[in-house]
Amino acid sequence: MTTTPDYPPLAESETVSAPIISGRARTIALICLLSAAFMELMDGTVVNVALRTMETDLGASSTALQWVVAGYPLAYAVGLIVSARLGDRYGRRLLFVAGLAAFGVMSLACGLATGPGQLVAFRVLQGAAAALMVPQVLTNIQVLYRPDERGKAMGMFTSVIGLAAVTGPILGAVITDGDWFGMSWRPIFLINVPLAAIAVAAALSFIPETRDDNPAPITAGSAGLLGASLAAIMLPITLGPDNNWPAWGFATITIGVAGLAIFARRQVTTAEAGVTPMVPPALFRTRSFTTGLITFAALTIPTGGYFLVQSLHVQMALGWSVLHTGFMWIPFSLAVPVSAGLAATVLAPRLGRRILQIGAAILITGMAAMYLAEGSSNPGLWFPAALVIAGLGFGAIVGSAGLLVLNDVPVALAGAASGVFNTVQALAVAVGAAVIGTAYTTVGESHGLQSGYHVAFLTMMAIVGAGAVLAQTMPKVTTAVSAG
Repeated sequence: MTTTPDYPPLAESETVSAPIISGRARTIALICLLSAAFMELMDGTVVNVALRTMETDLGASSTALQWVVAGYPLAYAVGLIVSARLGDRYGRRLLFVAGLAAFGVMSLACGLATGPGQLVAFRVLQGAAAALMVPQVLTNIQVLYRPDERGKAMGMFTSVIGLAAVTGPILGAVITDGDWFGMSWRPIFLINVPLAAIAVAAALSFIPETRDDNPAPITAGSAGLLGASLAAIMLPITLGPDNNWPAWGFATITIGVAGLAIFARRQVTTAEAGVTPMVPPALFRTRSFTTGLITFAALTIPTGGYFLVQSLHVQMALGWSVLHTGFMWIPFSLAVPVSAGLAATVLAPRLGRRILQIGAAILITGMAAMYLAEGSSNPGLWFPAALVIAGLGFGAIVGSAGLLVLNDVPVALAGAASGVFNTVQALAVAVGAAVIGTAYTTVGESHGLQSGYHVAFLTMMAIVGAGAVLAQTMPKVTTAVSAG
């Protein structure tokens, strides 16, 4: 395999002690992994449209409802990196199955909760279970597929996550409005139970156990510092918008950032001592990973606000029902997997970073069309076409980002890379929802909802544009992709 000066060698010789599978078994293993990723992403948003019904049914306070929404991503983001490294040490299938089984159990518990306190607790535990299983998905793809084979697998992965991002609101609206089996909002959680059970059985049969031959030691001090720092950042980001951004939130974020800086310094010191750290500094010497991660974060932040603002606006300003709002996203959800699959399997190997820039340009075009449609006499008539355009752009970004960012990472660092990648994604989505959502409501309250909508969309388009500029810092084509 040839390399360019932009990249370190692809240390494929640094393999894990694992059997390599192919054919039907590997396809079923991939489907099992993708099913788990789909459930996790869907559950991140599925509750949003059911909150009012939960409030009535459980007598939940606004604070409890905030925690129903915030508890899940908080626990999820905090646990990703540590869980990825636990998979390297104790077995990726073991951690995946444990997380998947716990996710199914906590979904059942959420669906059967009899009070808001129970629902909040089970929702937090559901997020923690998701953190156990999700890092193993990307790590397993890195391990089970050679660099020249990963395009197709990553194409399927990114198509699934793109679809899952908008399936949550649609499914939540359909289930809640339809009152399935007279159970109101509860089936939005209970539907996960049989899916998780089937996926566990398939995982045990078809996913081989893999682990790192030289796993990083996981000390309580490092794990605690990392988890506490991420929690200090995520907590005010997720709760701040509904609490007028209190001063303690900014102080907590500052403490969290300082904690991450201390953690990073400890990782460098550990590596210099000849011990493998939890997050090896060597990982960031892979240029496509470091520059790609920054670009991916910039392109992901606006999407966190996009789904929130658009859904809020059509209900608050245009008077759409929850079901109508859910159905609004269907054109977007149909466009995303098509574009994502094409980007990962065909366009990213040929175009490299340019596909991110093309996707950003298409997404900006779709957002601009939404902006213009909102001011028309009949916005609902024009929204579907605009959503298709935005979906094509979004799909091109998510379809190529994982491949371009992770493909040059040596297998020995796959677990750490997966944990960092997923953590950055979770933080970026949370930041986007918080900052852009706040811009919409703040401007909307003082100058009208239409003005808030316009400010939010102009902000999102500007950030996507910045992400396209940052993509220029990435290598033109990743070594592994171009070699394949």
